Amino acid sequence: MKRDMPDENGLGEAGVLPVQHTRAVTRWRQGAASAEIDHLAEEMPVAFEYNGISHAVMLATPADLEDFAIGFSLTEGVVDSARDIYGIEVEAAENGVTVKLEIASAAFVTLKSRRRALAGRTGCGLCGTESLEEVMRAPRKVHSTAVFDPVVFDDAFAALHKRQALLRDTGATHAAAWLRADGDVSLVREDVGRHNALDKLAGALARGGEDVSHGAVIVTSRASYEMVLKTASIGAGILAAVSGSTGLAARLAESAGVTLAGFVRGGTLVAYSHPQRLKLA
Repeated sequence: MKRDMPDENGLGEAGVLPVQHTRAVTRWRQGAASAEIDHLAEEMPVAFEYNGISHAVMLATPADLEDFAIGFSLTEGVVDSARDIYGIEVEAAENGVTVKLEIASAAFVTLKSRRRALAGRTGCGLCGTESLEEVMRAPRKVHSTAVFDPVVFDDAFAALHKRQALLRDTGATHAAAWLRADGDVSLVREDVGRHNALDKLAGALARGGEDVSHGAVIVTSRASYEMVLKTASIGAGILAAVSGSTGLAARLAESAGVTLAGFVRGGTLVAYSHPQRLKLA
């Protein structure tokens, strides 16, 4: 694959992809104003092109873009496997980033048959979808052997919080992480959009060849329909979120075979579906 990817600080070779923006601000605290320098999480348009055809534009944090491209392609059903992606090239311009993917011919034919123009707001998972049928696509049933003691999640979220470097600096990002069966938080991805963070995690899992049959996805957001759909697309059996679930998300989790847990914090959780993967008794 040809890559011009950001390094761990979010900068490409030419230093054109900053993940933070420094700005002079006026802070008001307890009745007093002061001039300070603040750090803001960056977001910019990220366009995905498949075999030369523009498909989607999302507003995202410009880091882990190869993970983002692979994960988006998998969770949106553009490809069935990361093996269907032959090459990725990232081009940064003044007004955004274009990620050019070369995919298998069969996948491209399928994509063209259901092509959509997706102009994304930050973290908007369904913007631009052309039909109700496309929104309500059913993922393959998840068959997972994952089983977790709920007490593991508190330690996992604490470990995740410590690794959210961009959140620590800006206070403006979501994160998605992979929790292994042994309790290790092995992968963390951040983004201003919760869906983007999960797509980046999906890409990292695919690139690393992680066994998804025994672990869990943990996210610092609510459990929306799209978050469950993307979790099911990964093949993960558990989604644990710090906030609640929507009704549509819970119904999808039930039908897709995903254990959905919400309000996972402070030694508590609510299991919306398939509680048998959680040692609750």
